[in-house]
Amino acid sequence: MNMAIKVSIVEDDDAVREVFAKWLGCGEGLRFLSGYANAERALVELPRVRPDVVLMDINLPGLDGVGCVHRLKPLLPATQFVMVTVYEDADHIFEALAAGATGYLLKRTTRKQLLAALQEVQAGGSPMSTSIARLVVESFGRPRSAQPPEIEGLSPREQEVLALLARGYLIKEIAEALKISALTVPTYVRRIYEKLHVRSRSQAVAKAAHWLPR
Repeated sequence: MNMAIKVSIVEDDDAVREVFAKWLGCGEGLRFLSGYANAERALVELPRVRPDVVLMDINLPGLDGVGCVHRLKPLLPATQFVMVTVYEDADHIFEALAAGATGYLLKRTTRKQLLAALQEVQAGGSPMSTSIARLVVESFGRPRSAQPPEIEGLSPREQEVLALLARGYLIKEIAEALKISALTVPTYVRRIYEKLHVRSRSQAVAKAAHWLPR
């Protein structure tokens, strides 16, 4: 039997935090672990409680959510961070991804969407609200300046793999889309990380988004 996904919430709005906690309490396979009203408290407590997933608001008092994720990710490499915010502009999205966030949801996300996103992120996906995913995809189609050396160093196949990673594809789905063995995809992913000097899918996407093929 699978263990419940342990979820913590960092959100300064008490009402929003309580609603999310209530949703988690009713979600199958999920367990509300802890909640915090600011980043400073989360920085102290989260390394101790070690949740599977953290729902992180961006606009926190004091240290913001992006800065909080940036500090926590090295301490909690196995924890997935999903930003939940009112912001839906490209700058905030890519700042969050570069800091180590795995997903990006808007606060108007429904209960069903939120619970599905938590299951998705734990399964290796990168959940995003529809409008956010559209912004990411549109960024691939913008006129691109000269590629930095790291991007030029990616082979055409590696760029294809990275583009699918950016769209939230799982390893098996990438293999099916590119008609290659699922055993070879992790090798491409490892090479991509090495060439881009990153440690995660989200960091790779944030670094390369403006130069990826559509």
